Amino acid sequence: MKLFLIATALLLAGCTAGGATAAGVKFDDEGLADVACMKHQPAPPSANYTNEDGGPTDEVLPVLRYYTAHGKKAFCDGAGPSAADKAWAAVYVDLGADKANVAKLLG
Repeated sequence: MKLFLIATALLLAGCTAGGATAAGVKFDDEGLADVACMKHQPAPPSANYTNEDGGPTDEVLPVLRYYTAHGKKAFCDGAGPSAADKAWAAVYVDLGADKANVAKLLG
């Protein structure tokens, strides 16, 4: 029974992921590159990332990976976090990740 539920969840996630990305803003993970500094996010997260169920896995995993690897780095332009950057950092924490990785972004 567990296997059936897991398979069903994966199938549903796969079916909804494409539509959800097309419907809203997508997180810019800088192409998974190992960056020396961060770029600002161009827009705040859409409902795909802020809904109660945490959003589609293929969309939230890049947020988790990026801020875990780079969240303590400065922005390339030397400026502080924008409102959009702060909103994305809040998504990272809301997903259960370590707030220490984005503390500078949250202020």
